[in-house]
Amino acid sequence: SISYVVDVHRGKTPAAKSLLDVMLLMSFFPHLVAGPIVRASDLLPQFDRTPRLTREMATHGLLLIVWGLFKKTVIASEISVNLVDPVFFDPSAYGAVDIAAAVYGYAVQIYCDFSAYSDMAIGIAALLGYSFPRNFDQPYRASSMQAFWRRWHISLSSWLRDYLYVPLGGGRRGLISSCINVFITMVLGGLWHGAAWTFLAWGALHGGVQVIERLGRAAFGDRKVVPTVVGVLVTFHIVCLGWILFRAESSDMAMAMLQGLGRIGPVAALTPLLLMLILGGLAMHWLPPRAVEGLAERLKTAPSITLGLLVGAAFLLIEAVRPEGVAPFIYFQF
Repeated sequence: SISYVVDVHRGKTPAAKSLLDVMLLMSFFPHLVAGPIVRASDLLPQFDRTPRLTREMATHGLLLIVWGLFKKTVIASEISVNLVDPVFFDPSAYGAVDIAAAVYGYAVQIYCDFSAYSDMAIGIAALLGYSFPRNFDQPYRASSMQAFWRRWHISLSSWLRDYLYVPLGGGRRGLISSCINVFITMVLGGLWHGAAWTFLAWGALHGGVQVIERLGRAAFGDRKVVPTVVGVLVTFHIVCLGWILFRAESSDMAMAMLQGLGRIGPVAALTPLLLMLILGGLAMHWLPPRAVEGLAERLKTAPSITLGLLVGAAFLLIEAVRPEGVAPFIYFQF
């Protein structure tokens, strides 16, 4: 609602032709529960024409729904129930290996959880003849925090950029001003998730690292100071540090998790299955960037009965291997 009013005021988006279009923009159910995923400039032009469902859109939509269901109900739920939740509930009962596994596990869980609802929203919209923009782009292969936010929850990060960072002045007034503005933006982005010290610290961490990156680029220019692989590893572990703050219910719990990383103890929570799911969730980020789109391109010419059987078999397989019950989407608490 805010983005629509602001974009119309700025002249970036024409006003909707009717109140009905505005109501549909606000209530279109594929993106309603998924946070800021689609803007008026993406959807209003599509409302002006009759939706047309093509075989390619249907194939792509079905594959995204299946992929999202797998990530949510199999990977995210298994890791959440059997590793992340118990370790974060009582870190003092676990050793360093289990705590580290829970941190990496939460990184995989929150990615699979967040990206799953985006995939399913995009897929459902495609089945209705509408096109949504991509919302996650392999964020854990980013080599800097700035690159991470260009890949992670793209609709949210671009929303923060366009409606917080830019109105604050962006980078128009020089380096120091841009550093202050990006820090304020990330802190406010943290508080947007909840009025707690942990969310404030999470936003400050992301904002502070981006400030350091900007100062480094100003000092070294285009020279490549850090190899890409080192940048990816460092960025990923800073993000994981942030996830401890994001997931912990209190500052004391976050400190207990950090202290537990130095505590030797037996491996009680990590199992071969959980390890496989964590490694698989991280490996997703090194698949071809448009793997689902490529598979949809190959399958779009398949007979409808063949595609139906494949999708049906995938649903049954997911139902067979998923854990009992499904944890609610993490994003629903915000």
